[in-house]
Amino acid sequence: MLRVRKSAVGWAVALALTAAGLTPASPAVARPVIDWHPCVQDAPDEEPEAPAECGTLSLPVDWNRPRGERFELALARRVATDANARQGALVFGPGGPGDSGVDRVVNGVSRFSADLRRRFDIVSFDPRGTGGSHPVRCARDLLGRQPQVIADEAQFDVTLATNALLRADCRARTGALYDHVDTTSAARDLDAVRAALGERQLTFHGSSYGTLLGQRYAELFPSRVRAMVLEAAMDHSLDTRAFLDAQAVTAEDAFDEFIAWCDRSADCVLHGRDVRALWAGLHARAERGTLTDPDRAGAALPPFELSRLAHKKLYDTWRWPGLAQWIGELERPATAGVTALADDAVVPYPFAVFCQDWSLPVRDYREYAGLLRRSTRLAPDLRYPPALFALVTCLGTPTPVANPQHRLRVRTDVPLLIAATVHDPASGYVWAREVARQLGRHGVLLTYQGWGHGSYTTSPCVGRAVDAYLLDAVVPARGTTCPAVDV
Repeated sequence: MLRVRKSAVGWAVALALTAAGLTPASPAVARPVIDWHPCVQDAPDEEPEAPAECGTLSLPVDWNRPRGERFELALARRVATDANARQGALVFGPGGPGDSGVDRVVNGVSRFSADLRRRFDIVSFDPRGTGGSHPVRCARDLLGRQPQVIADEAQFDVTLATNALLRADCRARTGALYDHVDTTSAARDLDAVRAALGERQLTFHGSSYGTLLGQRYAELFPSRVRAMVLEAAMDHSLDTRAFLDAQAVTAEDAFDEFIAWCDRSADCVLHGRDVRALWAGLHARAERGTLTDPDRAGAALPPFELSRLAHKKLYDTWRWPGLAQWIGELERPATAGVTALADDAVVPYPFAVFCQDWSLPVRDYREYAGLLRRSTRLAPDLRYPPALFALVTCLGTPTPVANPQHRLRVRTDVPLLIAATVHDPASGYVWAREVARQLGRHGVLLTYQGWGHGSYTTSPCVGRAVDAYLLDAVVPARGTTCPAVDV
């Protein structure tokens, strides 16, 4: 094990000017303050020793205009359970995009070990444009017009036109923030949170899409990183084809692992059957429009939705028995019905964040159809990986985007810890290895040999290594692996 030194770099007092890359005119400018108060929705029975507190932080909509329009960033925290042992604040970066860090703290802070909760305030937030932080809002009708899979050239052209209308509608309903929900802006928000918490350096744990936030922060503010965990890391250096290829291969690998579990485990209700053949039959019915979903009042289940729902059930191994049961129920004919939608005219649209972080251009339907065929070859079972919808929903996004893909340029004093799962269905292991390669000596890869989207709460071995790193700056030796937990 390697014990690294802790950097002794002071924190900026003129936060807005510092974040804009300018020198403060006076050292007397006070740091921003979060007005903490009890969370209305807190469930005291779960964490009686550390009730959740909520608050807001006023931040610039555009960090290039720090004196311009502002918005309120929603936050939540639970203070360290042992005031005498407290080391500081641990900030959690939620995934998605669109996951709520506030909800995570209020309802799920136990994802962190008792030792971390004893020695750190656990803090998180809803990233700008999502949740309680001035969410991007758009017309449900326009969102409903986006196809899951584009069928022909005419639909491709209609989707381009619809997306242009959608962007205009979202901008009109959301205001100026709509054009500033990218992760570079969120990283500057994160530094404002650090300063408002009174932390000289940032201790951070990002999960899934939250790892983009951590990576960008480490690029912008390397000397302010005390410790940073990237769990289920994303590789933000890929073009359209490479992004789609990685997602297809990752999803198919997870489905292969589920099939192997069914073959060996009596806990699978399909044990002893040819699950792959059964699944192929369901896909054929979905393509013909004759497959219905018993979980949604017998609503028709199109092929993309079939793949998407199955993929989501692969995120945790405890969901695998339910996935097997669902597949068995789909096999039985059901009466088609109608799934009622909420009648809200306006709904949140967290994918606006994604479209400002990723440039995934597709020139025309011919190129799109080629990408679709390629995904089917790479993922013959889950032939419609959810990433396909990213191409559809971001189609026509003006370029350059605010936070375009690039190779990492991180020069932190402490190595970032990348916690990766070999059979992660969403953030593929290949992404983690590539992030580690880009970080070089500024990153260390910790590998969990098992399954699921994330590893900190799944593998006691990973949990111990992450805790040692966050608590005492003990970095695992390079090449450290943790064995799979049997399922």
